[in-house]
Amino acid sequence: MKLRIILYEVHRSENALALQLLRLSERHKSDHEVHHVARDLAAWSRQHVRELAETAADHGLRLDHEPNDEWSPAAWLREKSSELAGRRAQAGLLLLRGLRTTYVKAAAASLDWELLAQTAQAAKDAELLALTKRCHPQTLRQQQWAKAMIKVISPQVLTS
Repeated sequence: MKLRIILYEVHRSENALALQLLRLSERHKSDHEVHHVARDLAAWSRQHVRELAETAADHGLRLDHEPNDEWSPAAWLREKSSELAGRRAQAGLLLLRGLRTTYVKAAAASLDWELLAQTAQAAKDAELLALTKRCHPQTLRQQQWAKAMIKVISPQVLTS
């Protein structure tokens, strides 16, 4: 059944979204709102990855229960460079770029959730459908947050 393919894709896209949110948080530590909200939103994706792995096991697919974590020297370096960059003009452009990437990754994950929901509905899989109804709204909220932040900061960054 092709259900395993879409389970894998949702798992992969949620992992990518979690990593992107963590990177955004690290790179913009001096912007406390972005730093803390991005970390909170990354926790949602990390939980989605765990739940997807549990569900996938019921369908004969082994997925990693632990989300990818990238705490490495590169992550440390990004965090420290963020502290040094502070609120310079380039930091605004980097934040805008990071939010755009976050929005795109959240949109991809949202589309994958939609595909999974449609598949679950067609297969009459109530457990899988419940998972999509529980997790997909959070992914949509992550996407909305990124878009709202873009709307707030883009005029300031792009006209200064």
